[in-house]
Amino acid sequence: MDTNNWRPSPPGGKPASMDTGEWRTQLQPDSCQRMVNKIVEMLRRHLPFSGEEGLNEIRRIAARFEEKIYNVATSQADYLRKISLKMVSMESRSQNARPYPLPPNFAGGNSGSSLPGTA
Repeated sequence: MDTNNWRPSPPGGKPASMDTGEWRTQLQPDSCQRMVNKIVEMLRRHLPFSGEEGLNEIRRIAARFEEKIYNVATSQADYLRKISLKMVSMESRSQNARPYPLPPNFAGGNSGSSLPGTA
């Protein structure tokens, strides 16, 4: 994974720091990578993945998401707010969803079956 923090100029050719203010130049050099790492951890908790390739795909998703928000944010507060809202949204969706549907005969749903020791 490419971990450098170089960002391309937005459409129109103006450097990012000139079109929306100076907030990008004030970021700590590793702050974007730290944000990507936080996004990766959240995605690992909520997306199924398998093996090293699955983890690499989660890292790519997190990096693309962070870069997209970085490029559209108008300030550091906007950048943090947009990422936080998306992470909170994913957390609440996963808490409200049942991870796996129960089989139709779960806990005696089939009238002809009984659990051992329950006659």
